[in-house]
Amino acid sequence: MDFIGYILAICIGLLLSLLGGGGSILTVPVLVYIFQIEPALATAYSLLIVGTSSAVASGNYLVKGLASPKTALFFSFPSFLMVFTTRKYFMPLIPAEIARFGDFILTKNVLIMLTFAVLMVLSSRAMIRKRQEVDTISEAMQRVNYSLIFVEGLVVGTLTGFVGVGGGFLIIPVLTNFVKLPMKLAVGTSLMIIAINSLIGFTGDLGKHDINWTFLGTFIGLALIGVMIGTTLSKRLDNQQLKPAFGWFTLSMGTWILIKELILK
Repeated sequence: MDFIGYILAICIGLLLSLLGGGGSILTVPVLVYIFQIEPALATAYSLLIVGTSSAVASGNYLVKGLASPKTALFFSFPSFLMVFTTRKYFMPLIPAEIARFGDFILTKNVLIMLTFAVLMVLSSRAMIRKRQEVDTISEAMQRVNYSLIFVEGLVVGTLTGFVGVGGGFLIIPVLTNFVKLPMKLAVGTSLMIIAINSLIGFTGDLGKHDINWTFLGTFIGLALIGVMIGTTLSKRLDNQQLKPAFGWFTLSMGTWILIKELILK
């Protein structure tokens, strides 16, 4: 099973570099279900894995002019504050066992996974739905509302901190449907936001867990191989192929996690 998990580590980097998100959607389930890491620790690992991979991938997009640092900063500042605050102060307050409903026990770990899955299913609809994109990147940037981006950063940061993921599956729909960025510009900008949020969010977990740095280093190294592959493939794909692909992948993963947590327990 570990071999399969390491192969999927490459896929995580591939998804991040191609879609600007999706890596964390796969990372948490791989860590939890394949490597048998408990969800609270898996979300901490995911932040470092996804943050490092996103930082490398965003550099490639920035060089090509397919990332907006200003948009990323306006989104990231409120977002990473909420990620850090949520991880550092809110998460420890949630009890290990929250409630019982007959034979079903709602634990902290189950709540994290269910919230994660529901957010994926809801966000996938915005990505699958067709929308006409603006013609050019410069036209898109003229329409950006930075006040709205700041508020959206607060909301996404809180949710990202709770589920312990990079948040690309939330950021991409926001950037494409509310900020109105073309998909490839949204991908590069999302990667910058994810890198900042994830790496700062991970600092909120330091000292709370016994971290296996050897395992993390191996996993991150394989994910970076996937980033390199995805960077090459992205040159051959257009926006209309990337957006619905991201949406269907998100919907599939969210549905699978819901079934795993509610039916196959």
